[in-house]
Amino acid sequence: MALQFNTNLDALTATFNLLKVSSAISTSIQRLSSGLRINSAADDPAGLVIANSLQAQVDGLNQALENNQDSINLVKTASSGMDEINSLLDTIRQKALDAANTGATDPTAAQADQTAIQSAIQSINNIASSTQYGSKKLLDGSAGVTAAVTNSTLIGGINFGGTYGGGVTQAGNVTITVNNAATRAQVSGGTAATYASVNASISTVNGTTTGTGGTVVINGQTVTVSGTDTVQTLIDKINALTGTTGVAANFVSANGSGSITLTNQNYGANFKITESETAALIAGTAGTTVAGLNATVTVQASTLVGGNVTTVVATFTGGRYASDSGLRVTDTNGNSILLTEAGNNTSTSSKAVGAVTANSLQFQIGGGVGQTANIALNSVFASNLGTTSVPGQTLATIDVTTTTGANNALQIVGEAQNQINQYQAQLGGFQDNVLQATNDYLNNSVLNLTASITNITGANIAQEVMNLTTNQLIQQAGASALATAENLPAIYLKLLS
Repeated sequence: MALQFNTNLDALTATFNLLKVSSAISTSIQRLSSGLRINSAADDPAGLVIANSLQAQVDGLNQALENNQDSINLVKTASSGMDEINSLLDTIRQKALDAANTGATDPTAAQADQTAIQSAIQSINNIASSTQYGSKKLLDGSAGVTAAVTNSTLIGGINFGGTYGGGVTQAGNVTITVNNAATRAQVSGGTAATYASVNASISTVNGTTTGTGGTVVINGQTVTVSGTDTVQTLIDKINALTGTTGVAANFVSANGSGSITLTNQNYGANFKITESETAALIAGTAGTTVAGLNATVTVQASTLVGGNVTTVVATFTGGRYASDSGLRVTDTNGNSILLTEAGNNTSTSSKAVGAVTANSLQFQIGGGVGQTANIALNSVFASNLGTTSVPGQTLATIDVTTTTGANNALQIVGEAQNQINQYQAQLGGFQDNVLQATNDYLNNSVLNLTASITNITGANIAQEVMNLTTNQLIQQAGASALATAENLPAIYLKLLS
């Protein structure tokens, strides 16, 4: 090996190795301090993807657990209301038995029994109308609402919850009138940058031969063309980024020439086009930001207001939430309708587009699409109990002031009690066999997935301590070697003395 002074290769080698081991030490310290093996995507790209996917599943399952607990609480609330109704039915039965004992009961006592029964019936109706979970009525027959599209030409989807127009959503048709149609954001070249055809060179913009091209920035994405590129090339480059920008370009011909038009693929004010250019290529160089318009729709549907089912007119507005299309119209209660392009027209007037079916609750009990469960909560108003025991009579119509009435009352109350018991049995079975069973397997899934995430991302503490110790020793040796290498030129100089 030749002796050299101007390049100390030994020192460079020692420095390089020292930097490597210092980096390894930093990695070990980071893992030991965080407890994680993967602290950035560079540590294990594939592992990070898998871990994030599993974590998304865990988050979904945890939300499903919360949903299930909310559902259990709702079912318990409904069951509690039915418990009270059962107690009131027991009272009514006792009074009916007392009134039926005509050998020992006089008319005054029977009337007193009837008065007590009427009071109990009123309490049942109060429970039926007031038992609710949050704003959702549970026992008046309106709990749980589903909506279906009946005109897929005009709307692409429909969703109605338990509240509409200030009342409880009821079964019936949904009709719409489009007052204002949604539009897309659009930037039109017009006369700012014209071309003879889509195959013309960029250099021929506005009938010249001096166009040199330039850059166009659309929603933060840059496209560059030269003067020798064609208009079609510029359009193709813009459309290649449509998945990112949401904007498509096309050539519009008029009066022997044409220009490029930019159109956002989504409707509404939430989806804008922000465009600027270094030279006249599309709409000039000033730059612009444009937005679409949101649809507004008048909706007619049935609701329960003041105890009466009535048709209520409400205004639904598109783009109400940040990610909403202008075609997705919603009201203040969260009910929504998705217009199709065909339906997005002011000629859509008083058109029946959907049907609402009440009496069913749907619970999202899992972490994925379609993992739902449904249950119906029947109306427990007195007029809906004991309806098939005595022709034309219900719990609401019983009269124990006569012997026949008292006997009929006993039959009606017996049927009403069986109905409530059946409803409670359904609720109990749903709570235990569906909601609680789902909770059990969700908890197990969360546990197993969390263990998998830990295996992928967690640091092996023993291994990292060993790595740290080893690398620290190597670092100390490397520092000593570097010092020696740096002194070698001075030793070589002694040969000259």
